[in-house]
Amino acid sequence: MRDAAPRLDTWLVVLASTGLAAWSMLALDGGELVLPAFCSGGKLSVAPLSVSFDLALAFNTPLKLASGWALMVAAMMSPLTIAPLRHVRNRSFARRRGRAMLLFVAGYMAVWMTAGTGLQAVALAARWAVPAPPVCLGLALAVAIVWQVSPAKQWCLNRCHRRPELRAFGAAADRDAFAFGLTNGVSCAGACWALMLLPLVVGRGHLLAMIAISLFVFAERLENAAPLAWRWRGPGKALRIATAQARMRLARRKPGLAILHRMAADPAWLTKYRRNLRAASSAKAALIARE
Repeated sequence: MRDAAPRLDTWLVVLASTGLAAWSMLALDGGELVLPAFCSGGKLSVAPLSVSFDLALAFNTPLKLASGWALMVAAMMSPLTIAPLRHVRNRSFARRRGRAMLLFVAGYMAVWMTAGTGLQAVALAARWAVPAPPVCLGLALAVAIVWQVSPAKQWCLNRCHRRPELRAFGAAADRDAFAFGLTNGVSCAGACWALMLLPLVVGRGHLLAMIAISLFVFAERLENAAPLAWRWRGPGKALRIATAQARMRLARRKPGLAILHRMAADPAWLTKYRRNLRAASSAKAALIARE
């Protein structure tokens, strides 16, 4: 167990460094790697859709589009892979852990790179059909909200929490790690595709949109699996954790404010508090008298 902690820290550092490096490259590049440098919206709307795709590929090579999308996925999805990667690591022998985790990442990225092709095509089609950026963003946001409240979204989120059994030996272990990456990637892409479409159509401010969506999907993933239903899904658990932590810190720094907060939440709490203090004082006095 003593040897396991440093290795755990190592892979987490590598994952965090990868995410930070991706964010840094996206910030320094100004988004040119993520958002295709299309012609103006007016020209796109006049030209046929097939011509618009040709123009997009003329201004952006497939390698540039693929590398930009890979950076986007590495930056935004790295936090979401912590739990499944820990599962792969804990279910693998020490000599196979590195290979198993790399196979998981390979399967996960293969799904997201395939999804990126479709999402960038949808983004281009949306820009062609709706040249006005605010209107295009509004329609994409409406689609994201509908998907967010749908039972299908919850089905994908539930599958994101699955942790399958992984075989430990030979080629079967490699296949299981890669297959887990594929299935987890499909579930993750199914849950997040509508949100990932927003930075592709937002235009200016895309980096801020990416940061906001990344925080949202990470907080959303903290929620437990739930029954399928039409309802809003958001970072409720993350907000409760943050609120509880803030209250604990406030209570340590200013105990008087914590007492006032408890009194406001429960008017009878002060009476119970005083009664407990008197009982504790009486018990202490009785103990001293016996001595």
